[in-house]
Amino acid sequence: MGTDADDPTDEEVVEAASEAAEGMVFSRLATGDVDDLDITVTFEDGTLDVDVYVHAPDADEDVEQVAEDAALAARAAVDDLFAAED
Repeated sequence: MGTDADDPTDEEVVEAASEAAEGMVFSRLATGDVDDLDITVTFEDGTLDVDVYVHAPDADEDVEQVAEDAALAARAAVDDLFAAED
């Protein structure tokens, strides 16, 4: 990831990652099953950090796996964002 003027802003990176993570969670879990969702995304000095916490005790899915997949989706969205800028 370069420091090109055409690179996405930190805000765009955080927004893309957050939206992708949330989208993944709600594509796998029913909104009514999710009691708590916390997605924390930081992007500083070219380093992306994504933490996803999902509390959905009544969900049929493996909630821990959904959280991991959401974090991966966030990272992939950021990769796509930078690839689109090249």
